Amino acid sequence: MAFAGFISAAILLVNAAKRAGIIPTSPFTQLAAPIAQIAAIGLVIGMYLLVSRKAGTLAASGAVISVTSLAGLVGVEFVLNLVFPYIGQDVVSVLRSGPLGIALTVVSMLFLVGTVIFMLALWVTSSVPKSAIVLYTASSLPIALRTVFPEIVLQLGLVGLAVAAAFLAAWMLRNVPRTAAADGVTAAQPASVTAT
Repeated sequence: MAFAGFISAAILLVNAAKRAGIIPTSPFTQLAAPIAQIAAIGLVIGMYLLVSRKAGTLAASGAVISVTSLAGLVGVEFVLNLVFPYIGQDVVSVLRSGPLGIALTVVSMLFLVGTVIFMLALWVTSSVPKSAIVLYTASSLPIALRTVFPEIVLQLGLVGLAVAAAFLAAWMLRNVPRTAAADGVTAAQPASVTAT
């Protein structure tokens, strides 16, 4: 599942470059945008599975909220990339002022809350590098509150989140084999003790 983190990071960079006008908006960039959240679900689940023995209910609740909100953000990205560009700004304003606006806000707040809880659990209970945790959490803030921050801050948040996701994915790759080996040693110890 670590590779999901790299995929999410790559798409987040594409999204940031598209928003900054570095690359043009195209059907590819519009269709690729939601893949960042889909891949991020895999990253969060992988991280949770790696630390779940030590992390307890705090990490479990953070992971559940994060995965739920990321699933909601997939829908948000579809709306932002595949609906809003093709309708008038007045219609977008009407939609944002109704139930859709409430749904977008709720999903964004869930994303922020889930991120903070899950990253706090990682900070307290795991060996995940603190710099990656801080960067992931700080970068989530302008993404969750995208209507409050200037566009440049949102773009920096996307880049920061991409870097943090790649960092976490690399940490997972370095630690998964070690955890598996440790589990194998632990499982083998009782057999060797019994034999002696």
